[in-house]
Amino acid sequence: MDHFTNSKVMFIAGFGPIVRDADASGKLYREVLGISFKEESGGYLHTEALRGAKTFALWPLSQAAKSCFGRDSWPSDTLVPQAWLEFDVENVEDATAELEAQGYRMLVKNKKEPWGQTVSRLISPEGLLVGITFTPALRKTP
Repeated sequence: MDHFTNSKVMFIAGFGPIVRDADASGKLYREVLGISFKEESGGYLHTEALRGAKTFALWPLSQAAKSCFGRDSWPSDTLVPQAWLEFDVENVEDATAELEAQGYRMLVKNKKEPWGQTVSRLISPEGLLVGITFTPALRKTP
């Protein structure tokens, strides 16, 4: 089985559903399950207080589309993700090159996000929006 040779997964940087109906999702996660979120612009809700993942967030599909394609709508020729999962790795560029060499189509390659994260993204066979990332803010020790 092929695996990363020049980079290794350090931890799960984050996970959460990609939401189409923010009100319905907010009701389930905020009201029913009682999860407290910080709210960013555009309806992005996140928390770094749940154990098991560095971040759990409800990511609006329009924002995921903007991050991957530079527009608010998801392209009709690309499988619409149901959730997102990010793996922080030692080296995003090396990991991206290895994924491409194995035939994976990258939606985003080595993109520097405004919050300092470097990310490459692809759609997994299961329909997850998978990120290969380097997230400096999550590597700081408390």
